[in-house]
Amino acid sequence: MNMPFHGAKLALFLGDDLAVLLRDDFDHIPFPDHWDLPGGGREGNEVPLGCALRETYEELGLTIAPEDVSWGKRFDGGQGEVWLFVAHLPAGLADGVVFGDEGQRWALMAPDVFVAHPKAVPNFAARLRLYLSGVAGDFYEKPPR
Repeated sequence: MNMPFHGAKLALFLGDDLAVLLRDDFDHIPFPDHWDLPGGGREGNEVPLGCALRETYEELGLTIAPEDVSWGKRFDGGQGEVWLFVAHLPAGLADGVVFGDEGQRWALMAPDVFVAHPKAVPNFAARLRLYLSGVAGDFYEKPPR
């Protein structure tokens, strides 16, 4: 994949559940009123992991350390390369969520419910399904251990 990097998402497990966001219900955005993962588009010269962590902070108010990210995989997003990262953190971190100004609300959702949900953003549900199946990641910027 020799395309420019476009954006990144983080599948953030808090305990056994995923932190998900219900997208705004605006006709002018892709997948309005669908469940989404934290993340978004690249700003400036960001690297993929930096993008996902910045967006997670903006959307959920949580600072996730790069070393907490255990998996990452790149995909062809149509407009450029996109990434999905995964972090598993304690359930109690949910108490620190401060919902940002994008979307209708956030929730914790079981991963099997998210991947099968009729209103999950399809690409992100499919990518998370790959992770859950045990597919190897392909970090090019493996977080420090």
